[in-house]
Amino acid sequence: MTSSTDASLPWRDLTDPRRAAEVDDLEAGLKEPVFENLEIPEALGPVTITVDDHKIKRFSFTQDDYSPWYLEASPFGGARIGQPALLGNDLVQLFTTRYRASKTVGFHTEEQMWFDSPVKLGEKVTMSGTYTEAYERRGQGYVVMEAQAIGEDGRSIVRHRGVEILRTVPGRIAGRGSDTPQRKVTGEIPTNPRFIEKVDAETRPGDVLKPLPKTVTFEQTAVFSRIGEYVRNTHNDLDIARAAELRVPIVQGQQQFGLMAELMAKVFGAAWFTGGWMQVKFISPLEVFDPIEISGIVTNVTPEADGRQKVELEIWVRRASDSKLTAVGWASCVHPK
Repeated sequence: MTSSTDASLPWRDLTDPRRAAEVDDLEAGLKEPVFENLEIPEALGPVTITVDDHKIKRFSFTQDDYSPWYLEASPFGGARIGQPALLGNDLVQLFTTRYRASKTVGFHTEEQMWFDSPVKLGEKVTMSGTYTEAYERRGQGYVVMEAQAIGEDGRSIVRHRGVEILRTVPGRIAGRGSDTPQRKVTGEIPTNPRFIEKVDAETRPGDVLKPLPKTVTFEQTAVFSRIGEYVRNTHNDLDIARAAELRVPIVQGQQQFGLMAELMAKVFGAAWFTGGWMQVKFISPLEVFDPIEISGIVTNVTPEADGRQKVELEIWVRRASDSKLTAVGWASCVHPK
């Protein structure tokens, strides 16, 4: 059991589930999440939350990431910090401040985040966003959101740009991305590659990241996908998943993104939290309990004027059931040599 958030502080999530003791419909007054109800531009939020002990530990559970930086002390002044993608799903879900979360059967197709500074234990964070663009393609309605998380001292923590199909039948669109990637990521690696766990002065193009194995359970996915706020969706409810023509619940794209960000934090260390960038396209669904490996390959190393080096990579998630990729993307970070 963890200590509860101070009653004088904002709650840790977008909504406070304790309201259910007095409120019948927790989503009353919100719009139906359909393409026709979009307003462009449309403000989302702001919402202020507290990054408490429970929020950090809960994310450690959902990602199976128990780094001492999050549970004990970090290189950032010895403070406990949150995982790099800790606030990612809060940003993705900001639309539920205007739309009914449990009526949403969408499909997250693309995620991009810029990591500007670590969030610290006990910090109040304000998140706001905007629906900036909407378009139709192949019979599906897409919407683009841009959002940001700001620390209580006014600094940027993370910036987000996401693309989502607002309402669809996920089982029918497996394998669709938001568009055709300009640079194709195949997940192929050279013969007899050099595997690395961290970047350093010797890092060179062609180096392959040591794969990070994971198996995301239904419990982890359900908790990540807001079951603690009484939100029901294709990730935390078997009946809803089957109504969406899925055999079992699927892992949220943003949860996979967090696993990829975990690997980047292992590879780049503290530099990832203050200068990392990652763009990911979700190309195939990932069922709960299907083992995966996250890996990548260095594509470019560029010296910087200040003596540091910019390292660029292609990254991916591969599922064990059929060896297909479920997510592909690109990452970069300026790192000390």
